[in-house]
Amino acid sequence: MQLSETGRGVLVSGASRGLGRAVARAFAANGDRVAVHYGTRADEARATLASLEGSGHVLIGGDLADPGDAARVVDEAAEVLGGAGGGIDVLVNNAAVNLPHPLAETPYEEWAALWQRHVSVNLLATANLSHLVARRLIDRGAAGRIVNIGSRGAFRGEPDHPAYGATKAAVHALGQSLAVSLGPHGIGVASVAPGFFATERVASRLTGAEGDAIRAQSPFGRVADPAEIAAAVLWLASPAAEWASGTILDLNGASYLRS
Repeated sequence: MQLSETGRGVLVSGASRGLGRAVARAFAANGDRVAVHYGTRADEARATLASLEGSGHVLIGGDLADPGDAARVVDEAAEVLGGAGGGIDVLVNNAAVNLPHPLAETPYEEWAALWQRHVSVNLLATANLSHLVARRLIDRGAAGRIVNIGSRGAFRGEPDHPAYGATKAAVHALGQSLAVSLGPHGIGVASVAPGFFATERVASRLTGAEGDAIRAQSPFGRVADPAEIAAAVLWLASPAAEWASGTILDLNGASYLRS
């Protein structure tokens, strides 16, 4: 089983903007065919698709919190990406929600609903997409890669976003379990744990009063560019990264250190 270096079918969940867009662009620039998934931001997803180099890319919408919709997304992506490779070779689990809910300030009903939403999208959708793609790879007898987007918050704590931190820790653990179970099938699984990086969602925070404090978290005095995270994802999905399966790669500019 040989994983190609280029020309692969790649499904990127949550690719309408931000890191997902940067990841989609990195794979397209590498010569891969990309399925750009989006949940609700269709216009932004279309902009992502239009920005990709090469051809053979596709736009697919769907609510990944619904297991049936997740299966449809994978089916459609595999059909369109087919080509010589036969379907999806690489899955990047990027889709996530991150809504504030500090315990002392959040009513119980809202707290419970937000936890359910975070678990459904951040964890269960990641698990379901991983199963769906991995089973297709196993049935094809093909090598592949799954790369999960975790977070620095899984280790340092997220006081205003506890469900986000907890679900990202679970994503890291899921990735390590799958790395062990899928290795015999030639499927490598790894995770990245980014720190703060600049996207449309956090632009107001970086330009506002807390911007300097956020940048000061790193000794480099800045936050990451999404392209820096995407470059690491591209490598983890490469044939050269098979021995990195099971890893959780910290990408936080030394803003949070662990050993």
